[in-house]
Amino acid sequence: MSTVFQGLSIAVLLGGSAAERSVSLESGANVAAALTAAGALVKRVDPIDAGWMAQLDGVDFVFNLLHGPGGEDGTMQGLLSHLGLPYSGSGVLGAALTMDKVRTKQVWQASGLPTPAFALPNAQSDWQQIIATLGTVFVKPACEGSSIGMSKASNAAELASSFASANRYGDAVLVEQFIAGDEYTVTILGDRALPSIRIKPAVEFYDFDAKYISDDTQFFCPSGLSSRDEAELAALALAAFRAAGAAVWGRVDILRDAAGQWQLLEVNTIPGMTSHSLVPMAAAAANMPMQDLLAEIYRLSMAVRRDD
Repeated sequence: MSTVFQGLSIAVLLGGSAAERSVSLESGANVAAALTAAGALVKRVDPIDAGWMAQLDGVDFVFNLLHGPGGEDGTMQGLLSHLGLPYSGSGVLGAALTMDKVRTKQVWQASGLPTPAFALPNAQSDWQQIIATLGTVFVKPACEGSSIGMSKASNAAELASSFASANRYGDAVLVEQFIAGDEYTVTILGDRALPSIRIKPAVEFYDFDAKYISDDTQFFCPSGLSSRDEAELAALALAAFRAAGAAVWGRVDILRDAAGQWQLLEVNTIPGMTSHSLVPMAAAAANMPMQDLLAEIYRLSMAVRRDD
């Protein structure tokens, strides 16, 4: 068990005002409890509270567990950098870029990395033409996480309805070609990919309930890949993470199509740390308990902040 946190004053940012507030509260509570057990002096800080910034005075380090816009999009990273406070995870650029699914996919395409075809519609788009070009699609807000606002559409009417639903979470909406196949996720920790996890939801796709509420979703870790395929998946996840400017820790979500080809979906720079979350699961498969995982995130973050 790591002793790196003994006596350190650490602020855990949790909650916030984004759509993923409930997930962030649970993630932050789990991390705060582990840090307290490791000997840290922990403050739980919620940015929706009046005077929350004053609670950061005198802290040695900030663990940022704010999911979604405002916490995971470069905004909080920029503020903490301005305040001179070392914090966990990616810097401003990596956080901002990966929060935007569209720009992340564009970077991957420019880097020659595989990702499903997509469209960027608006309210006046020809829904039938998009379906004719892409076939069945997933529709999601470009700048949200946890599958919030996401739905599947296989015809023009469904696509119009799905667009309207996703559009409630922001003007930018991503329409992505549906790829039938197994879904995997790979946790990145520094220059290391932890064991992959294969996800098998009991419902049609891995939505918010399947991620955080249902006990019926199946997770396979180890994922059942051959050693060659596991190495190939790890290398792709690391390449995708680096190309998007992400650093320290995060999670890369990937599909494998019927032909056995990998297709990159997105990067999460502040993944969930709840009881249903996948980063702690991957760490456990690598014989890394929660306190050791947090200690490694802390060490890597401090190294990155020194180089910022």
